[in-house]
Amino acid sequence: MTVHIERSTSASTVAVLGAGSWGTTFAKVLADAAASSGIERRIRLWGRRAEVVQQINDLHTNKQYLKDIVLPSSITASTDVEEVLRDVGVVILAVPAQTLRPQLREWKQLIAPGAVVVSLMKGLELHTDARMSEVIQQELDIPEDRVAVVSGPNLAMEIARGEPTASVVACADSATAAWIARHCTAPYFRPYTTTDVVGVEIGGIVKNVIALAVGICEGKQMGDNTKASVITRGLAETSRLALALGGHANTISGLAGLGDLVATCSSPLSRNHTAGRLLGRGLTLDQVNEEMKQTAEGIKSCQAVNELAGLWGIEMPITAAVDAVLAGKLHVDELGPLLLSRELKSEGDH
Repeated sequence: MTVHIERSTSASTVAVLGAGSWGTTFAKVLADAAASSGIERRIRLWGRRAEVVQQINDLHTNKQYLKDIVLPSSITASTDVEEVLRDVGVVILAVPAQTLRPQLREWKQLIAPGAVVVSLMKGLELHTDARMSEVIQQELDIPEDRVAVVSGPNLAMEIARGEPTASVVACADSATAAWIARHCTAPYFRPYTTTDVVGVEIGGIVKNVIALAVGICEGKQMGDNTKASVITRGLAETSRLALALGGHANTISGLAGLGDLVATCSSPLSRNHTAGRLLGRGLTLDQVNEEMKQTAEGIKSCQAVNELAGLWGIEMPITAAVDAVLAGKLHVDELGPLLLSRELKSEGDH
């Protein structure tokens, strides 16, 4: 089945569900993309918290997540999801990964028939090990060519500031991917396209786990050699899992793989890097969750990634070690030595 997107050359109204940092930033990208092309487009943003919604509508800011960034007036917000989704042909999802399935069950009847659904989420569902695109297809009962994923080295605050950024739009249908890419091409945001949804999602999922490991190393005041080693071997783990699931090697070596991994593991703006650093400094997981203002997806997804690797017989020692730390089975002081105690082998061996 092919999405008949040729019926309209532009989406005049887009719904973004999730008013956190990335959801709000992507709403700004969509608004700025339309403005730069001379297109009138309304962006409806759904948020849970009334005070955030009111601030967006009255002051055109979202200070909790994006500080003093001024949002375009074409963005409006509401706590009423039915109002946000009414007669909308493109739905962007930017909610915490572990809440997606129950939320979609509530929203299913509100999403217009034929709508294209785009995931901004980088998580793996606990207990099912499902990628977000799979959860969307299952709960909304829509084909894969109406589900797309946006991923890449996309730190929200940098994009909100208008700093040049590249990303990837993935969809099983290349025409749909290209259509979405046109709608989010802003002067500072350049999307590429691919049909490798698996590779793009796995790249975005596993890099959060590796960023936790790098953050722990930094929190333990380990040097750049250690962090570079973890990043490089983490890329190898990502590649092994992605290829086993049907992803492509060039995806993992591109923006949604290596690019996202480097950005997330090296930036203080990264939530997962920050969470790992706090763990490395000796905070408990409960203390980290209390201190973090936003969701660090790697904390929730790590167990699912480790389980998925086990199901496929994929060796992912960094992921396994981080999972053990999060489960309280391994102290952060033991993480580094554990990674260096493995059997000697060729670097290219799996």
